[in-house]
Amino acid sequence: MDVQSSRVVPDGGYGWIVVAAVALINMTNQSILSVFGQLFVGELQKMQEDTFTAALITNLNSLALNFSGLFIGPAIKSFKPRNVAATGCILVALGLALCAFASESWHFILGYSFFVGFGLGLISPSTFMAINSYFTTKRGRAVGVSLAGAGLGQVLIPHLVRYLLDNHGFRYAVLSMSSLSLFGLFGAAFLKPLNPPAKHNNRKHIRLLTEADGEKTSPLQVVIVPTNQSKIERSPPNVDTLCSRMGQRLVQAMDLELLKDLVFWSIIVGMALVYTATINFTMIFPGFLGQTAQLNSQMVAFCMSLVAGADIVFRLLLPIVTDHLRIPYRVVFLIGIVGLFVARCVLAENQTLPVIITMSVLTGMMKSATVINNNLTISAHCRSEKLAGGLGLSMMSKGVIVITVGQLLGWVRDYADSYLICLYAQGVILLVVVLVWTPEILYRHRRQRCATNKSMETQSIDAAEVAKLNS
Repeated sequence: MDVQSSRVVPDGGYGWIVVAAVALINMTNQSILSVFGQLFVGELQKMQEDTFTAALITNLNSLALNFSGLFIGPAIKSFKPRNVAATGCILVALGLALCAFASESWHFILGYSFFVGFGLGLISPSTFMAINSYFTTKRGRAVGVSLAGAGLGQVLIPHLVRYLLDNHGFRYAVLSMSSLSLFGLFGAAFLKPLNPPAKHNNRKHIRLLTEADGEKTSPLQVVIVPTNQSKIERSPPNVDTLCSRMGQRLVQAMDLELLKDLVFWSIIVGMALVYTATINFTMIFPGFLGQTAQLNSQMVAFCMSLVAGADIVFRLLLPIVTDHLRIPYRVVFLIGIVGLFVARCVLAENQTLPVIITMSVLTGMMKSATVINNNLTISAHCRSEKLAGGLGLSMMSKGVIVITVGQLLGWVRDYADSYLICLYAQGVILLVVVLVWTPEILYRHRRQRCATNKSMETQSIDAAEVAKLNS
């Protein structure tokens, strides 16, 4: 039975306080990723480190962020979203504090890549779980408002970092960012669970590893052996070994049963491919504007601001429309993928300024559709008691795809020495997701519609028979 169905969901109320708290957490923590170059590249250059080192630090950060999904499901079930989110904020603050006193590149790898990456990986799914329990029909707009906090931070924090670097230096600026991330603890304090969660204590799994399922130990056990049974004939040994029981507990703790579902595989792999293409586009877009489109630095900044501005605005507006029309989250995500595919193809074919401005706005709009509906798509597919594990598995798939497909896209850009070829490569990835998802969604929609029509026909026949009997 779905746990969520047995609870009264307010679809608002205190939930909006939770949304505001999550927006604060996102603004003071998630937006840290956007100022990595501004904060650390100058210091790395003073250490005579090259671009490879900076790329290694960011890639390891993404790796730690996504592979924290290995632990996020059991962590949320055992320690509740509020405690997990607070732990993430503390790890981010600790990692930045370590970076403030860094004297070698491996200090940045330890502080920023692992501590900050792992902390951010704990924050994202735990805050979504907190919001998810308070909303049903307004869930999309609640998630949109909370993610708009991260967008607002990406607009404001770079100016704060620039002021701190210019007036107080590197160490003071990084320590200030570390202190700022601790404001997330204030937001985490408001992530009160809606109802006591279903009993699920993963810490008991360790004690149960040496016990067979359904087996209860007692201080006194009496064994009756028939007299006509030889001493050599004994009951066969229990083949349920420690390793098999450990595997069963691991499957339960991480909700690995979800991997038996091919649709779930399609969802997480498709979203991971879109996530990777988005990261790669964000990385090459400034170079494309400056070198291929021949725009000056002022126009490059303007176009990038258009993308960020459209993203923030539509994070607030798009969920209102989609929730009102009751469009499924995965369909909205698919529309976003199609829009991103169109924008990349148009940019690759036409580099005139009006087209670039238009496609920059379209990219921001469609990016918001994918960002907002990422976790929502998983929540619509998974039962509430499996949601934490589903989010963790989705994060792990992103980590694997970023390492493999992301590196492949970088190799395509370097080998072809062309931003246009890289845009086309991203378009191919997005098109593959569209071609795989579209038939499946249409088939499921048609099957659901046929089931609904059949149910209505059955109800009408039953009503006619009742009316005949009454007459």
